[in-house]
Amino acid sequence: MDVVPALTHLLRPISPLLATISISDVADQLLMPEHKAFLSLPVVDEQGRPLGLVSRSTLQDIFMQRFGRDLWGRKPVREVMNPEPLVVSLHTSLEEAARQITAQLQSPIRDDFILIDEHGRYRGLGTVLDLLKAMESQVAQRNRVLRKALIDLKESQAQLVQSEKMASLGQMVAGVAHELNTPLGYVKNNVQLLRELTSPLLALAAAQARLGDCLSDPGCDEAQLAAAFADAAHARELAAPELLADDLAQLFDDTGYGLQQIGELVVGLKDFARLDRAMSEEVDLNDCIRSALLIARNNIKDKVEVQQQLGELPRIACAPSQINQVLLNLLNNAAQAMDGFGRIQVKSWTQAQQVLISVQDNGRGMPPEVLKRIFDPFFTTKPVGQGTGLGLSISFKIIQDHGGSIRVVSEPGRGTRFLISLPCSQAAALQRSA
Repeated sequence: MDVVPALTHLLRPISPLLATISISDVADQLLMPEHKAFLSLPVVDEQGRPLGLVSRSTLQDIFMQRFGRDLWGRKPVREVMNPEPLVVSLHTSLEEAARQITAQLQSPIRDDFILIDEHGRYRGLGTVLDLLKAMESQVAQRNRVLRKALIDLKESQAQLVQSEKMASLGQMVAGVAHELNTPLGYVKNNVQLLRELTSPLLALAAAQARLGDCLSDPGCDEAQLAAAFADAAHARELAAPELLADDLAQLFDDTGYGLQQIGELVVGLKDFARLDRAMSEEVDLNDCIRSALLIARNNIKDKVEVQQQLGELPRIACAPSQINQVLLNLLNNAAQAMDGFGRIQVKSWTQAQQVLISVQDNGRGMPPEVLKRIFDPFFTTKPVGQGTGLGLSISFKIIQDHGGSIRVVSEPGRGTRFLISLPCSQAAALQRSA
């Protein structure tokens, strides 16, 4: 934006015949109504090029002196003129004009500035206050634009984080569903077997009941009694109860084990999400590790062997559902980094008032150019459609919000190690904000 429309005031400049213009004449001009808004009057030469500015404050200082008008009034105006005025081209942008003027501006502000065309001729006068107001208006407008952009960015960020959470939730639910499906499958099969095995027993019980009725009925003849005995004997032969005891015991044990596994998964899922617990509480991070391993079991059981070295940890204040989310993300990433069957080592220990968790794999590792970007939002090495690139970024933010740190070392062909460090005593602000 040029300075012309906002700042130009076409004041008539002082004649170039400086020798004939007295200080008193210039002072009288500044008292005219059209000059009241300005701090000075411009002076130009015969070609219209600016020579300087006569400041109102300078004249006031002179005439406030005793006998000031008598002593100075008849002197030529060039003796009080500022020969090095602030000069700005008409086509200069507001930002550049402000930069030029503030670089030369004196305090207090005593002069205006002269506007010139491309040939260096006088084209008007601008006031510093007008410039400041124009800049203030422009800054306010830009602030409004930036504020709107920030709101839009936060909304987009919230949507992306929610999208990543939903993707992780979908993956987790699919894994848990698969883990539940296995024990459910053989519990269902066992129930069907129990149905088949107990059917002959029910038939035997019915045959024996008919035999008992016949024995207690005086009207039952020998032929009916013999038939009842034969039916009971045949039903017993089909049921073979002496052979069923071991089979039924095994079926009941297997069914109980399957139901126990289902119960463990349900409890693990509840502990992982902490749906019935406070969002911030004191927990043993080893419990978080076990919950994450249970939920991740379907994704990692056929790919890696998990080795656990969990030390005794103090309970620390944290948002356990968020820590679980971080651990689940690291375990899944470690499993996905394996080209064949691999190994994941999970360790926990305390050191210098810090709780430390290490997740290390022997997968393919990462080169330095990938390693330095893994916590950047949207950065991913997965094929399009298989990852948002937000998992590690969100994990980094979660650990940072807990007052801790997450570091990573990796080497191609040798694997990757993530180290989480959390302080034993959390700030009270975490408990309020979690």
